[in-house]
Amino acid sequence: MILYPAIDLKEGQCVRLLRGDMAQATVFNDDPAAQARAFAEQGFDYLHVVDLDGAFAGQPMNAEAVERMLAAVDMPIQLGGGIRDLRIVRAWLEKGVERVIIGTAAVRDPDFVKEAARLFPRRVAVGVDARDGRVAVDGWAKTSDLSALDLGRRFEDAGVAAIIYTDIARDGALKGLNIEATLALAESVSIPVIASGGLASIDDVARLTSPDCARLAGAIVGRALYDGRLDPAEALALIRSRRGAHA
Repeated sequence: MILYPAIDLKEGQCVRLLRGDMAQATVFNDDPAAQARAFAEQGFDYLHVVDLDGAFAGQPMNAEAVERMLAAVDMPIQLGGGIRDLRIVRAWLEKGVERVIIGTAAVRDPDFVKEAARLFPRRVAVGVDARDGRVAVDGWAKTSDLSALDLGRRFEDAGVAAIIYTDIARDGALKGLNIEATLALAESVSIPVIASGGLASIDDVARLTSPDCARLAGAIVGRALYDGRLDPAEALALIRSRRGAHA
């Protein structure tokens, strides 16, 4: 179980959105590299970064901010937003991104994802962003007819490193993770699944350490860290103590 602190980039700043609405963006830090360093100093092992402008534009839009973060910290970074072709996948991996996250293109061009996963084993993740069980695309601006479970199954045996499942209705809303839907996806595929959207408190972290969540590979936390609802040291200590108990 890895707890991933999230840095969402909009116009070069660290923001949090409410349910993916770009009009409801709260700026928490205008220096993403400094924020990345802060998370590293707090003891996190892995960073989750999303280029929000890139997700809407269909191409990287905050590359400079990402490159500054790569230079600022040694911990691995997974990056999503605007990654729609192999050229961009290769460029980010060569710059030092550990894992790229493909969302919209996973719906529209699954063969691209499969080829990327073949060329870069264990370094390609799929973002499954769901609204009422249906997958959203284009920075969550549109909803497809594809279910989250169908999209996840599409990449079974493709060599995908992880699926990041986000419940859009909960994202940024501090309503708690949708454990039921996340576990339903995790139980339908052999690909590791990471929970995202709504993690609000130490109670949510404790829930993630329950035996039924053992199949989950991790969870992403954003707003709860930024506004102080979740103490990083307490959360990481809880995960590590449970990890030791299950070892």
